[in-house]
Amino acid sequence: MTAIESPAAHAGVETQTHAAAAHAYGLRAGVLSQWETLAQSLSSIAPTAAPAMAIPIVVAVSGRSTWVAFVVATIGVVLVAAHVNVFARESASPGSLYGFIEAECGPWAGMLTGWALLVAYIGTGAAVTGGFALYALSLLGVGATPVAAGLLIAVAIGLACALAYRKVELSTRFMLWMECASVATIVVLFLVPGHAHGLEWDPAQWGAPVIAGAPIRAGLVLATFAFVGFESATALGTEARDAFRTIPRAVLGTAALSGAFFVFCSYAEVATAGRDLAALTGSQAPLQFIADRKGISWVGPFVSVGAVISFFACTMASMTAAARTALLMGRRGLLPRVLHRTHAHHQTPHAAVLIASLAIAVPALGLVAFHVSAFDLFGWLGTVATYGFMTAYLAIVIAAPLRQWRRGSLRAWRVVLSVVAFAFLGVALVGSINIAASPDRWFPVIYVGIMVAGCAAGAWRLRSRPRSGPAATTG
Repeated sequence: MTAIESPAAHAGVETQTHAAAAHAYGLRAGVLSQWETLAQSLSSIAPTAAPAMAIPIVVAVSGRSTWVAFVVATIGVVLVAAHVNVFARESASPGSLYGFIEAECGPWAGMLTGWALLVAYIGTGAAVTGGFALYALSLLGVGATPVAAGLLIAVAIGLACALAYRKVELSTRFMLWMECASVATIVVLFLVPGHAHGLEWDPAQWGAPVIAGAPIRAGLVLATFAFVGFESATALGTEARDAFRTIPRAVLGTAALSGAFFVFCSYAEVATAGRDLAALTGSQAPLQFIADRKGISWVGPFVSVGAVISFFACTMASMTAAARTALLMGRRGLLPRVLHRTHAHHQTPHAAVLIASLAIAVPALGLVAFHVSAFDLFGWLGTVATYGFMTAYLAIVIAAPLRQWRRGSLRAWRVVLSVVAFAFLGVALVGSINIAASPDRWFPVIYVGIMVAGCAAGAWRLRSRPRSGPAATTG
């Protein structure tokens, strides 16, 4: 596998410079700073999506234990981030977790992880267009008709594609400033005193019932879903400057910083709603509800602008990660080879970016055409995407201790952490499957169907074509 391996990598693997590896892929080497690399992971999470849409859903099942559920979820995600960094500290490639798993566990495990990530990134990119349309329509004062929502979604995907097609520095810097502005508006919303229901000490969120196991377990799965995508900085392996430092920091920093932000927002939303939690969970625009309840309705439009910005940044980040994963899979022969071509001037995987944008547009516009609401579009596609993330995270939690064992660095406490992380992800994955209600019962079937079709096509390509040339380059 063409990859960048640190001097600490196992014997027999030749160390490559950033420039050499990037030249092999046709990407720009070492052009992204620490902040720009961090922006990729932060934007994939879309931090504003949590208070705008995810936290109220958790409140519906966990009540005043919501912030505790997010604390537990943060701990679990940080553990998973630590396993990702077992690889990120020693190797880097444009393939995200797919590149790590393929290098450690072989092409078949890599193929499974690669397709899981494609479903995850494309599904997320499509899902958040629902949030984009929902808040944009609210700002414009336009009714949520299929035509209006479809036009907004098409504009968002088209603009994201145009930015991702050009220099990677342009898109990551754009994402960085957008996320800073978006998060700032949320913080302002909760910190501005207002005339009533301000952010203050809430005894109801600190009583003994709050730390009860049942409500925490009920919201833990949904809280975990707010973090998916935190690892996407690993897709910038050849483009990040000093990748063995910047990418691990971005992965771990995104998990920790997002967790702190989510805990703060969940506490603040419940405190502001007070006894009227049902109104919060039933609102189609929870942030506007918070602004109205505090008597500062004028803040609402600014917060909605921040939400629109964050959802758009998430679409672009998902497109960026999906394109680079597809680039490496195309190079390995699992996907058509055209996907690993890069633009001669922009040095971006332009073919993969175009295909990823189309893949994002099809389910989003298709559901809108069938009069699916923006909120349901977000939930349905986000659920399918989450199965992909959980599959990839489980693979990395299994592969990390295997890598440490082969290098003689596996310790008992690391085994314990791996078991805890695996159990955490297993609970989240099983808890996300709901076969009792429709259409939820069909989401696992759709995900498995895509995975079977993708892996079958990949297996046929591996067996029918010799792995020669760039597809089998080893570093």
